[in-house]
Amino acid sequence: MTHETDTQAVEAANTAFYEAMEQGDFETVSTLWLADADGPPHSAVSCVHPGWPMLFGRGQVLRSYALIMANTEYIQFFLTDVKVALAGDVAIVTCTENILSGAPAEDGAELGPLVGQLVVATNVFRRTFDGWKIWSHHASPVLTDNDEEEAGEPGP
Repeated sequence: MTHETDTQAVEAANTAFYEAMEQGDFETVSTLWLADADGPPHSAVSCVHPGWPMLFGRGQVLRSYALIMANTEYIQFFLTDVKVALAGDVAIVTCTENILSGAPAEDGAELGPLVGQLVVATNVFRRTFDGWKIWSHHASPVLTDNDEEEAGEPGP
């Protein structure tokens, strides 16, 4: 495969991951993660959600997504600043997750209050016989205002 073809395949896998999360499609999310046995020895998948401890192993990681999906009534990701770097059978995708989410509704309302959040993420993919699979996901909330950083002012 060419570099351009690999880049497009990684971008498609990354997009599929976020779309499956938006749809609450746990089965698809599961198929997008690397099976622990698919990587080199001692290379279990890992995940860090904003504010969570590091999770290791496919079981822990997938349980975390099941928990998130069960407790999130609505979520939508607007990805910006998406960049793909390739090195053989490994790809790194960095992006900004502009997240709009809603908690479960209360008092008979159709949807709970919507909340916006800005998160930066790094998704590491490995090439397998079944395509590119997520090896690691690390997401961290953005706590500073970009305008302050661009003006040379320190963040909080």
